[in-house]
Amino acid sequence: MDPKILVIGACGQIGSELTLKLKALYGNENVIASDIRDSNLEVVNSGVFEILDAQDFNSLSACIKKHEINTVYLMAAMLSATSEKSPMKAWDLNMNSLFHVLNLAKDKVIQKVFWPSSIAVFGPTTPAENTAQYTITEPTTVYGITKLAGERWCEYYHQKYGVDVRSLRYPGIISWKTLPGGGTTDYAVDIYHKAITHKNFDCFLSEHTKLPMMFMDDAIKASIDIMRADANSVKIRSSYNLAAISFTPKEIAASIKNHIPEFKISYTPDFRQDIANSWPKSINDDCAKQHWGWKPDFTLEDITKEMLLQLGRKYNNTKTP
Repeated sequence: MDPKILVIGACGQIGSELTLKLKALYGNENVIASDIRDSNLEVVNSGVFEILDAQDFNSLSACIKKHEINTVYLMAAMLSATSEKSPMKAWDLNMNSLFHVLNLAKDKVIQKVFWPSSIAVFGPTTPAENTAQYTITEPTTVYGITKLAGERWCEYYHQKYGVDVRSLRYPGIISWKTLPGGGTTDYAVDIYHKAITHKNFDCFLSEHTKLPMMFMDDAIKASIDIMRADANSVKIRSSYNLAAISFTPKEIAASIKNHIPEFKISYTPDFRQDIANSWPKSINDDCAKQHWGWKPDFTLEDITKEMLLQLGRKYNNTKTP
């Protein structure tokens, strides 16, 4: 069966790049982009675009039937730092949208679902180094609570109703195409922008805060690869650990200074430091590697070169790696 895909949250940080990659793979006519607002013109102008509130079941169902959708990527979510400011709003968005999609899959309206989880499902009691696939999950953030609850519901719907749902626990995602979106790991995006525009950056995390990170290209590749994998090889239906690299603000700053020697960093930790302290420092993703062949491509140096090159062009700056 050829996929007819709906991306919900297509204007978001990950959703925007995922949508364009899916269009390149499957054709514009087979990938419908949707979001609650048309905030990304590249996505909006790339093909069919629908204004869609993922919390509105009737509108969602109508959109899926209208376009004969069989595969949904549910990328709409309120991220970690933003969720702490509006807990109930975050719960409603993150959970209701998932239930709507799972129920449509249960009723055989759609056949396949991708839903992203996060390293936020872990907490301060989780072993922080080389965090295992199966370990203590006691999140202390609103975002993490919604993601952990979502994981359990995904597995339940698979076991109880045979829903083909697939999920990844994203680490921090780094991209030059979209601006930071309210996540605790988004310092690792903003730092490159500030390196190009201001040659300095004030970080809201301490210099030794080590977190798992990933370049956007790897995140997109993983999201598509798990959906293309044979169903029998996707053995975990809650969510897979996913990893690429781990680094600290001090290490990413050193990487930037290799290309922009005058770059300076300062540290003013805020409430996001407590969130970061509750997350793992590194992730064991052996299950993803063994089950469906996951393998990342980008190192920290690769990321820094690409970010400074692309942002240098974006800001019409002549300094490139």
